[in-house]
Amino acid sequence: MIAQHDRQTASLKDQSLERDDQSRHLPPSRKQAATSLVRLAPFLRQHRGLTICAVLALTCAALISLALPMAVRRMIDNGFRQADGAFIDRYFLMVMALAVALAVASALRYYFVTTLGERIVTDLRSKVFDHIVRLPARFFDSNHSGEIASRLAADATQIKAAVSLSASVALRNSILCGGALGMMFITSPRLSTIAIGVIPLIIAPLIYFGRSVRRKSRAAQDALASASAYASEIIAANRTVQAFNTEDTARQRYSRDVELSYDRAVIAARARACLTGVAIALIFSSVVGVLWLGAQSVLLGTLSAGNLSQFLIYSVIAAGSLGSLSEVWGELAQAAGAAGRLFDLLNEETQVPEPNSCVPLEGPITGGIEISDLHFSYPTAPEKEVLAGLSMNVAPGETIALVGPSGSGKSTVFSLLLRFYHADAGKLSIDGRDLRSISPHDLRKEISIVPQDVTMFATSIFENIAFGRPDATRQDVIAAATRAQAHGFINALPNGYDTVVGERGLTLSGGQRQRIAIARAILKDAPILLLDEATASLDAENEQLVQQGLEQLMDNRSTIVIAHRLATVLKADRILVMDGGRIVEQGTHSSLLRSAGLYKRLAELQFKTPDGPEHDKDAA
Repeated sequence: MIAQHDRQTASLKDQSLERDDQSRHLPPSRKQAATSLVRLAPFLRQHRGLTICAVLALTCAALISLALPMAVRRMIDNGFRQADGAFIDRYFLMVMALAVALAVASALRYYFVTTLGERIVTDLRSKVFDHIVRLPARFFDSNHSGEIASRLAADATQIKAAVSLSASVALRNSILCGGALGMMFITSPRLSTIAIGVIPLIIAPLIYFGRSVRRKSRAAQDALASASAYASEIIAANRTVQAFNTEDTARQRYSRDVELSYDRAVIAARARACLTGVAIALIFSSVVGVLWLGAQSVLLGTLSAGNLSQFLIYSVIAAGSLGSLSEVWGELAQAAGAAGRLFDLLNEETQVPEPNSCVPLEGPITGGIEISDLHFSYPTAPEKEVLAGLSMNVAPGETIALVGPSGSGKSTVFSLLLRFYHADAGKLSIDGRDLRSISPHDLRKEISIVPQDVTMFATSIFENIAFGRPDATRQDVIAAATRAQAHGFINALPNGYDTVVGERGLTLSGGQRQRIAIARAILKDAPILLLDEATASLDAENEQLVQQGLEQLMDNRSTIVIAHRLATVLKADRILVMDGGRIVEQGTHSSLLRSAGLYKRLAELQFKTPDGPEHDKDAA
């Protein structure tokens, strides 16, 4: 039984590894650690004052540390040899003053370096987030939002630790090591030549193990990001998880993912431990060998005891600095992996490609839409053509209804109008201007949309309605909510328009969320309106009320309505029936019923009664 369990566990881990590798669409960074961290230089240049103060404090602390061994040598060679108590007292006072100066410099170093690290990571997070929200829809089609959030949080924190601690320690130890080696050469050129000669033998293993640590650290970070993405997904869908009694399944899957993350983290820690152990063994073995030669020189009278003591202290400083650098190198390699992952996000192209001919819109648009022979396939499924030669026109102020079976391409038309994607072939224009010649930002200001799956933010109802117009006044928001028939239920809430709706608006009913989305579109007041099943979540009474608000909103606006419930499109100027990515029928409700085509079959399925096909009162 135990062996069988072990085999099952190993199999699950292998499957998790395969799933993790296959599902990670963000490209791994191939740059070296130094290159990834060098890309942080622009953030340092933005805060030159803090950077200069940090470097000065760090350099002062290192130089003071390098001055202490010289004081020790003079005490041994002069004070003790001449038994001069006053001389020794002066030197002890000097050493005490150096210690106080070292304490002050170290405190300043910590303050400036920590502040600089916080500042850089704050700027980096803001830049990455600003870039993420501008990425095109195709990016989010193939990447988990939880993994992206993990990069923004965990990876940025790792960079902060590197900048505020590891980088400063590395720079300080580099100065100490370089200064100590220089003073060792001044103290005893012969011993220093021997010591410097073994440095390449020490550096080579550090470089080799450092690369290994970086690869393993990145693998551990990727595994943790995958686990975080799954956790975010399950937490967001907790009601569905509980409704289907799949808590145990979710727990087992998450446990497998975090165990995989643990295994990879242990592998990375093992590599770092090997790096540290090898470095310390090589460094201190070389120091002991060189000091043995120094002791022989003192016995032969070619080197004073003070000089040997000075050389010894500098050797310890150099060795300790190199040892610390070996540890810090592993941390910097880990931070470089995190930096590479964030810069991978920054390397993603924002928006769909735009030609150089994009110019701002001049003046208001009338809303005339022309679609000619449009072909499109989603980037994640290029072999399946969703739109296959679609052609349609919408006159300014006209209301068009798109109906048809699921998968016929209705929602895709909206995505292309909003420039979430580019068409593979064909032409799509507004007021005679090709959409590719209009920047997405300018285009989207002219379009309001009420989606079927309403997006609500965990903030107040007022801010949710004003989301598309942050400068809207309270009176504007109330007016829009009134037209959307939402003012009544909002006023009945404990805090009215200041009521916080909770994550994804789960404290509201589906119909209430739909009316808030309609109020949001009314407030934006754009000349083109896209309605995707805008009344799908409303009961019959509220649907009639909201329909009145929508009719006011659609007046003198170009409107495209997607509807599966045919009763909601009866007042459209034209109904376009889609199937297989193209228009197969068009006309009014009554003319399409007489044509005995797809629309009539859909109508009969929806309005059928137990006694046979019959239209409801609205359809009649």
